[in-house]
Amino acid sequence: MIYFDNSATTKPYPEALATYTEVATRIWGNPSSLHNLGSQATRILEASRKQIAELIGKKAEEIYFTSGGTEGDNWILKGVAFEKAPYGKHIIVSDIEHPAIKESAAWLKTQGFEVDYAPVDARGFVKVDALASLLRPDTTLVSVMAVNNEIGSIQPIHEIAALLEDRPTVSFHVDAVQALAKVATEVYLPERVDFATFSSHKFHGLRGVGFVYIKEGKKITPLLTGGGQEKEMRSTTENVAGIAATAKALRLAMENQEAFASKTQQMKEVIREELANYPDVTVFSGEDHFAPHILTFGIKGVRGEVVVHAFEEFDIYISTTSACSSKAGKPAGTLIAMGVDKSIAQTAVRLSLDLENDMSQVEQFLTKFKLIYEQTRKVR
Repeated sequence: MIYFDNSATTKPYPEALATYTEVATRIWGNPSSLHNLGSQATRILEASRKQIAELIGKKAEEIYFTSGGTEGDNWILKGVAFEKAPYGKHIIVSDIEHPAIKESAAWLKTQGFEVDYAPVDARGFVKVDALASLLRPDTTLVSVMAVNNEIGSIQPIHEIAALLEDRPTVSFHVDAVQALAKVATEVYLPERVDFATFSSHKFHGLRGVGFVYIKEGKKITPLLTGGGQEKEMRSTTENVAGIAATAKALRLAMENQEAFASKTQQMKEVIREELANYPDVTVFSGEDHFAPHILTFGIKGVRGEVVVHAFEEFDIYISTTSACSSKAGKPAGTLIAMGVDKSIAQTAVRLSLDLENDMSQVEQFLTKFKLIYEQTRKVR
C-alpha cells in the first residue's frame, strides 16, 4: 500500500498509541475528582498542556483542548463574533477557508452578522490589499488559514498581521491545522495572532483531539457550559489519554519537522518534474511559498474521483483536494476562488506526502500514473 493522503489524516505514531494505552489503562481517573486518581489525571493533563504550549512557543494557560480542527474553528469564529457583537458585527474570512470556517461564517450571517470574503490571486494567496479594503470600523474578526488544505499555498500571515497591527480591536484567527509540524511555527504564528486552531490527527496523533491557542487576555464566549473544565471555557470531562498522546505526537513531529520538509519537498519535486512531461496535466500547486508536502494536479477531461479510484485499484491512496468535501463531489473551492474554470477544477486530485513515504513509492506512483494517463486518452 502507498498512502499519499496525509493531509486528510496521518497514521498515528506507535509511541502516541502507546501513550494513549498507558494513560487510559493506568491513569483513568477523572481530572475533576478530588481523590488521588483524579490528581494523577490532572498532573498528566497539565503536563501535556505545558509541553504543547512550549512546542509552539506559547504559555500553558493559552492552550485549550478540543475535539479537533472543526470544533476549534467553529468555537473561535462564533465565540469571538458573539463576544464582540456589542462592538461590531462584521467579520472577514478568506475565500479559500476550510468548510469549518466558511460554513460557520455562513451561519453567522443568519444570526445578523455581516461577512466579507477576502479574495485570492491566481496562485491561491490572499490579496492583502483587498483584505485591507474590506476592513471597517465595526470589523471585529479576521480569519485566514495558514496553509491551504487543497493546494498547499502558505498564506501571507505576517503581512496580514502587520496590516492589523494598529487595529487592536480586530481579533486575528489563524487556522493552523495543516501547518503545525509541516512549516516553521514562526511562519504562521506571529505575536499579532490572537487565536489559532490545531488538530492532533494531522501530525500523527489521534482523531478526536485538538487544541486552540487563545492569547492571554483575549475574550471569547465559552463553547460549553457545565462542569467548569478548561477554565469554564469548554465544560466536559477531558480526554486525558488522547491529550497525552497528542503531546507525545507533537513532540515527535516537531523533532522530525526539518527532515519532513526536506524529504517531502524532494519527493514532490520529482513528481512535479515528471508530470510536466504530460501535455494534458495541469499542476495547480505552485513552487514558491507552498507547503513542502502538498501537490495538486488534474488530468484534462477526467474528473478527480475517477483518478482517485483508478489509483486505488493499484493500492495507492490519494484524494480529491479537501477530504471534508470529497464525498460531496464538489469541485475544489480554492481553485474556483483562484479563477480556475469549474470543468478544470473538477479534475483536481491532491497528493499529500509524509516522512514515511519514500522515493520507491514515488517511482511506483509515477509508473501507475503513466498507465492511468494512457487509459484516459479517449476521454481526453
